[in-house]
Amino acid sequence: MREKPPVPDAKGEPTLAEQVGAKATRKLKARRHSISPVWFGLGMMGLVGWSVVVPTLLGAALGMWLDKNHPGAHSWTLALLVAGLVLGCVNAWHWIDKEDKAMGEEQKYKEEDDDE
Repeated sequence: MREKPPVPDAKGEPTLAEQVGAKATRKLKARRHSISPVWFGLGMMGLVGWSVVVPTLLGAALGMWLDKNHPGAHSWTLALLVAGLVLGCVNAWHWIDKEDKAMGEEQKYKEEDDDE
């Protein structure tokens, strides 16, 4: 849905109906794309950060508990901290890939709308 510039009348000014139509089109387009990219990006950074931090801390806490209650030759804390970090990174990769695919689909639909 492309916005057509108002056609000027005999005096060189667009008619009131054309001005209102153009303004309504701009408002509808703005509402469709109302998410601010800055806030969306900050929210995604927070989501990705927490999806890495939480499993890492849980792995470290479980490892510390195991080291305290079942000591052995190897450090459970270090092993589970690394395992939690790997799990968190895989989880973050999943979220980013999912959002990237969703943004690609949205862009595809936006381009189709713009062509009409």
